[in-house]
Amino acid sequence: MSKPVVLDLFCNAGGAAMGYARAGFEVIGVDITYQPNYPFRFIEADALSLMTVRSWEGVALAHASPPCQHSAAITKGTNRHRQHLHPNLHPRTKALLESAGIPYVIENPDSRPDVVLCGEMFGLGVLRHRNFELGNWSTAKPKHPKHRGYVRGMRHGVVREGPYVAVYGKGGGKATVPEAQKAMGIDWTDVHEELVEMLPPAYTEWIGRRFLEFIKEEAA
Repeated sequence: MSKPVVLDLFCNAGGAAMGYARAGFEVIGVDITYQPNYPFRFIEADALSLMTVRSWEGVALAHASPPCQHSAAITKGTNRHRQHLHPNLHPRTKALLESAGIPYVIENPDSRPDVVLCGEMFGLGVLRHRNFELGNWSTAKPKHPKHRGYVRGMRHGVVREGPYVAVYGKGGGKATVPEAQKAMGIDWTDVHEELVEMLPPAYTEWIGRRFLEFIKEEAA
């Protein structure tokens, strides 16, 4: 029996992809930049342009993680003066997926928070809260557990210890590459620039399993 196909748009090095694969999907990744460490079938292309021309036949689910720099907290705060350099791709991504008419997931700071996931839900060493907007399907929003402490490192001039590491930037007690790999459950890349952009696979494994339950219930 063939596996359902998920199209992984703006895929980077495959954090989301690995989760979907573990949930039971065949994964096809798309990114405008060649991703040598992507662990599945990969298409080097502009995701937005591809969505305007490709046939969606055979695609069970589309996952899109458009670049988040426009709406990231650090851009809105420290780098507000540079926000104009980063276009907000969420509206166009959503419009194209809506026009396709297939089930989709958009992970982005501007996403409607249909599901909000956190590393503590999966026993990970990061918090890494992320919003997931669900289109043409739905699932119950999971309960957000209480955090066990602080994220290790310096923030606003205060140095703290804690059970979680910060996987972004360098210095100030932020995670080393081995710490980031362990904290997020990623072992197929050791490139810092890739790790800081990636989703922990546990997030999309959870989403993928909920989607498969949804389509099973719909079929019944």
